[in-house]
Amino acid sequence: MPKRALTELLEIHQPAWPTVNRWIQAAENDIEVLLPDDRLRGSELEEAQVTTRSPLGAVVYETGGLLVDRGWLRLLGSGHPKLPRSMAAWNRGRSTTPQGESLGFCLIADDVIGGFFALNGGAFPGHNGEVFYFAPDSLRWESMKGIGYSDFLVWSFSLNLASFYQSFRWSGWETEVSALSGDQAFSIYPPLWSAEGKSIDKCSRKPSPVAEVFGLNVLEFPKQVQPRLE
Repeated sequence: MPKRALTELLEIHQPAWPTVNRWIQAAENDIEVLLPDDRLRGSELEEAQVTTRSPLGAVVYETGGLLVDRGWLRLLGSGHPKLPRSMAAWNRGRSTTPQGESLGFCLIADDVIGGFFALNGGAFPGHNGEVFYFAPDSLRWESMKGIGYSDFLVWSFSLNLASFYQSFRWSGWETEVSALSGDQAFSIYPPLWSAEGKSIDKCSRKPSPVAEVFGLNVLEFPKQVQPRLE
């Protein structure tokens, strides 16, 4: 299919941003909305090929990204100095082949412990548009129980986020995470997938480039990267 131009992707009559902004205002977690770069957000939306009528398109076009719960979770937008990874750029070569062909998923968010969230585009069982999580403690893609991007945003803004990560948070995590760049994640040793890494309080945590963490966790274990439905 030919790519749609920016004018076709901008929704004037029913944009999703007012709805997303209401969710942010009602959030139970701290949300930092990063301002988009007016010079880049149009091209980022064109590369993503989503309309601003969708919450995903709204986040890409209206924000440089969202930092949730002191930056524990990073939702990708069009890029910002605090989160210098746009959704389109981050997906190049990770969810696509070197020729630019899709591998059947789209990376949309990540966390500080080396977990990555993706929208299903055929790579995983289930419907397209469902969210999957690459869990650093299992090195597998796991279903988020059928939720799509909109529900994922609402979930991220709620106290469900803290429950999800309860066993992965250590004493004083707030200070360490707040000092972390949006382009970094923790390299954890012993790794969370090992028997010795089951207690994160006893692990060492070193700030590392998130690209390095992705390459180690996701790409170095191809036989382990299989969907796991629960």
